[in-house]
Amino acid sequence: MTGAPQKLPIEIGLTAAIVAVNNVSGDKPEPTILVARETAPTSATALPSGPFDPVVHRTFEIGLRAWVSEQTGVPLGYVEQLYTFGDRGRHAEVGDRDPHVVSVGYLALTRTGEIAQEAPDATFRSWYTFFPWEDWRNGRPELLDQLLIPKLETWAAQESAPPAGRLSRRERVKLLFGTDGAPFDDENVLERYELIYEAGLVEEAHRDGHSRQAMAAIAQLGQTMRHDHRRILATAMGRLRAKMKYRPVIFELMPETFTLTALQRTVEAISGRHLHKQNFRRLVESSAVVEATGEVSHATGGRPAALFRFRREILQERPAAGLRVGART
Repeated sequence: MTGAPQKLPIEIGLTAAIVAVNNVSGDKPEPTILVARETAPTSATALPSGPFDPVVHRTFEIGLRAWVSEQTGVPLGYVEQLYTFGDRGRHAEVGDRDPHVVSVGYLALTRTGEIAQEAPDATFRSWYTFFPWEDWRNGRPELLDQLLIPKLETWAAQESAPPAGRLSRRERVKLLFGTDGAPFDDENVLERYELIYEAGLVEEAHRDGHSRQAMAAIAQLGQTMRHDHRRILATAMGRLRAKMKYRPVIFELMPETFTLTALQRTVEAISGRHLHKQNFRRLVESSAVVEATGEVSHATGGRPAALFRFRREILQERPAAGLRVGART
């Protein structure tokens, strides 16, 4: 008589995609993500992670804030739960007996000016290091047409017929990457990454054992991350890009006062696209989300620029107070 199969123990972890924007008042602000380097033997780049202790922490968010403060010293402002990540392959493989970690992912925002000192084993890095095809600020990335899309189209051509009720591979490539004149939706960061993962073009797919029959991974497609942390980061990027269009979360990343140019460049940095200056200013003025301080900045090197602040009263006046920047051109 055989006993019941041994069940793998489950642990709950908390993983944070902590976003800040460097050089907010400069020519090219850069959206960054706090990453930590894992200890040997893997030394993989990772998002900050920690365990949830129900005895010590009353809620997930309290636990998240506690260990982020302890491990990194980074003060968190806005925090939002993203999703629960627990697919097999992110930690467990066949034969493993170690606990399988289910991670609750979070998006958290902080201002670089409030960070006194980064932890010695953590640093902020541009999120486009991990998703280079998402940065359209200087136009459509050459990486798309020269490398990524040809590989995806080769992979799509290998499909004999799509599963019932699903789009074909070719249709998904067109929808997500803007081929054949289709628009490129900046919010679909996760969906694009998962298509690339499914095609086997990123190292994580081969490491997880999900793409033995797929194409070879391409080193130019961003830096690999530990477990499914790149999937968590993609979720955070898409959520923030969508959220700032209907909630004023962008001001969690801005200093107390700022120029409209700095605000526009920060929105461009997050959304990954260039915006028309006059259209953006008309949009900001009509939305009434900012107000002039009566002061000016001389940091531009040219004519003094008016300084503005976020008008917090907007939160009581109407529920939606974001910056609807419109569709990508």
